This record gives sequence, structure tokens and C-alpha cells, in this order.
Amino acid sequence: MTSSNKPTTLFWVVAIIALLWNLVGLFSWLAENFMMTDEIKAALPPEQLELMESAPSWGVIVYGIATIGGVLACIMLLMRKKLAIPLFLLSLICIIIQMGYGIFFMKWGDVLGPVDAYVMPSIVILVGVFLYLFSKNNAEKGVLH
Repeated sequence: MTSSNKPTTLFWVVAIIALLWNLVGLFSWLAENFMMTDEIKAALPPEQLELMESAPSWGVIVYGIATIGGVLACIMLLMRKKLAIPLFLLSLICIIIQMGYGIFFMKWGDVLGPVDAYVMPSIVILVGVFLYLFSKNNAEKGVLH
């Protein structure tokens, strides 16, 4: 028999904010890969457009897994299911692959500047680590089943 503890208000606040955060990431992925019109491309600086177009196709897949996995993990978290843990881990692994490749191999810093190239990816990685650890901690407390 497993014990199930009632989630705190903080749990619900974190879970809802995490879902919103991951939905923004999912929308960004969808917009970048499926809604990019010629007009939008024409408005981008040439260096940024070249950077986007030089990204490997597997990167689109990894980015998609990171965002879709994060959204699904948040849904599982809101449903209080332990399945959130491996989904957050999968999302985190994909985030690290995507951000690491962009920073070290695509040289994002040369085109995007320090905030978009280093600060935002660092925040995304830290949020991913936090959500993974948050879900593990709540499973250990019996909040997730």
C-alpha cells in the first residue's frame, strides 16, 4: 500500500506556472518550425536567418521532444502521476543537447548576443533541472503516485 499525501498550494502554483512555461516553449517550437512565413523570414537579420537555416534537422526533433515532453510532464504533474519524472528527465536531456549544440557548435553567441545565446539557455536548463528535481521530491513525499 502506498501513501498519498495531499499536495500543497505551492505544488499547484509551481505545476501551473511550469505548464504555462512549457506551453510557451511549445508555441515557440511550433512557430519557429511550422509558422515561419517568407514575410517573417524577410524581417529577420540575415545572420539570424542563416543561423536558423543552418540548424540540423535532428535539432528540430530534439527541440520538439524537449517541449512536447515538458508539456506532457506538466500535465502528469497536475494529475499527480509519477510519469512526470521520466518525462521531465527526457525533456531535460533534450534541452541540454539542444542548448549545448547551439552554444558550442552553432556559435549562437556570434549572432544572437549574450542574452539570447547564453542567459536564456541557462535559464531554460535551470528550470528543466528544477522541474525534474521537484517532481522527484514530490514523488518521494507521496504526492505523486
